[in-house]
Amino acid sequence: MKNVLTNEIPFTITGTKQFTFESEKNRLYQILVFIPNEAPPETGFPIIYLLDGNSIFGTVVEAVRIQSRKPEKTGVIPSIVVGVGYPTSEPFSKERFYDYTMGEPEIEIPANKMDGATSQRHGGAEEFLRFLQNELKPAMEQTYPIDQKKQTLFGHSLGGLFVLHTLFTSPTSFQTYIAGSPSIHWNQSIILEEERLFHQLCETGEIKANVLVGIGELERWHHTNVGELAKSMVDRLSTRSRLKVEFIQFENEGHVSVLPPLISRSLRFALQ
Repeated sequence: MKNVLTNEIPFTITGTKQFTFESEKNRLYQILVFIPNEAPPETGFPIIYLLDGNSIFGTVVEAVRIQSRKPEKTGVIPSIVVGVGYPTSEPFSKERFYDYTMGEPEIEIPANKMDGATSQRHGGAEEFLRFLQNELKPAMEQTYPIDQKKQTLFGHSLGGLFVLHTLFTSPTSFQTYIAGSPSIHWNQSIILEEERLFHQLCETGEIKANVLVGIGELERWHHTNVGELAKSMVDRLSTRSRLKVEFIQFENEGHVSVLPPLISRSLRFALQ
């Protein structure tokens, strides 16, 4: 039989690029970027920033590529996708524990604090948010045609916690916030205090944002109580008239398997 597996070459997703970005704090990030093949609108493309970019960039890009072919039917328009990841071949990096969590920096996380976690430093969320705001976003805006009025931040688990932290402490940074299975239980008193201050800020009537929180149905029985904590927070946020808030529980999905359906729903929520 003739061997047809010849001329092997690496496979890449059309329209994607990869960069190494060294922050002012000498942190290295792997930045993955997808640019649509279409001509940009006069206002520029919408842009979606993904946390844990190593794990979900390809899934989001292919969903955008396929669904934006017929936006009149899918509600998804061509958009730039930016995956913020780390220089590793693994889907997740231990560095995420520092970047996505609040608290006193440099303190180590106890090994039993979260499933699968070894002792890691945490508390770098403010530093990471400054990196996004002052370094990465300006670099993207100088390089690509971006609609600065249509920016989305997407995160899952600890990334979802960081999305809520950004909403509460810097609500004008993005227009749409997607928090999947957010780890609200992590140093819970901090995120709840940030939420309390955010509600006070909303009293001014100047805060406007789109917020989607999604969980898997099977997470209702997770020992961290992620489902109930997320639903309770959404109920409180829904009382704010200038916030468009949506909560979705995906049937028969768990903490990790919820990602593909959450991504698909998030695109319609963010890009319609």
